[in-house]
Amino acid sequence: MAAERKTRTRMGDGALVEMTPSEIRADVEAATEAAARRAKVDPLAADEIDHLCDIFGSESRFTGVDIGREVILSFDGSGNEDVGSPVDQILLYQNHHGADALEVGWIDYSFRAAKTILEFQAQEMREVQQRAVAPCFYGSMPDLGRYSRPDGPVPNWSELMPLGKIEEARRAQEEAIEMLVTDVLFVTEAMEDAGADGIDFDTAGAAGDADLLATLRAVEKIRERWPHLGVEVGMASEMTLGMHGELEYDGKRLAGMWPHQQVQVVAAAGATVFGPAVNTNTTRSIAWNSSRAITLMKRCCEESPIPVHANVGMGVGGVPMSPYPPVDAVSRASKALVEILRLDGL
Repeated sequence: MAAERKTRTRMGDGALVEMTPSEIRADVEAATEAAARRAKVDPLAADEIDHLCDIFGSESRFTGVDIGREVILSFDGSGNEDVGSPVDQILLYQNHHGADALEVGWIDYSFRAAKTILEFQAQEMREVQQRAVAPCFYGSMPDLGRYSRPDGPVPNWSELMPLGKIEEARRAQEEAIEMLVTDVLFVTEAMEDAGADGIDFDTAGAAGDADLLATLRAVEKIRERWPHLGVEVGMASEMTLGMHGELEYDGKRLAGMWPHQQVQVVAAAGATVFGPAVNTNTTRSIAWNSSRAITLMKRCCEESPIPVHANVGMGVGGVPMSPYPPVDAVSRASKALVEILRLDGL
């Protein structure tokens, strides 16, 4: 019997490897079964598994969706290229990268840091609005950890918990929530005045369920005060960590939420776009990672009451964890997500 041909593909760290069609199929099937068990969702159907095997078994250098099946491309951190002025960098995404939505954001990407240079960020937003055609959001991380010592004013819950001071750790997080919401509204007011089309909360929940709750409360207040603003909430990971463990929103416990549960509270708070994130395992193939990501996002896309723009970048959404992810891997992950999940955007 002739040996199976091998296809060059990638690992989750971007390393180039060779795999046979049987090995790719085994990875796709193992990943969807593991993800379905973990999140208590349905695994991918047989035809979806076949389609993933076709995508990741292809020997083409680059791949993409068919004409007419393109989706919206929104970007975070789109002003951090080493090309010209910050505004020129942002316009590069519109004029060269094909971005459908742009973003102003400080390189020290948190609302707390943005307060200190807000007048410069507002000026940048005004100039982008005058020169760009695509809508422009102001983007930042909630970054609740910034409010803990030694850099912030409240006790550090990551230091308190190992000491068994659970209640003290929870109170510190609750105190930080209020500070973060205040800062978000302060920045949002200035950006709305400068003409921003919306606010992008990037990597929400990075510091756990308290981080996500602060984001939801801020979104709720933005929707009340500035109903015309778009609000995008992109998650930090596929499951919300229970750093507090007892926080709820809209009667739902935040700790342990998966994408199909996260999107419901995000929509209830008043967000207009949801960005699920599934982290990449650098020791597994991109076929495995994409299969897992799609399985965890599928129910979210089916049940979401608002548009879904999956996070597909360095280390998330099936894309390798690499400063410059290889285009063959990025294009395959993007095609797989769009064609199976029927996403609204990436």
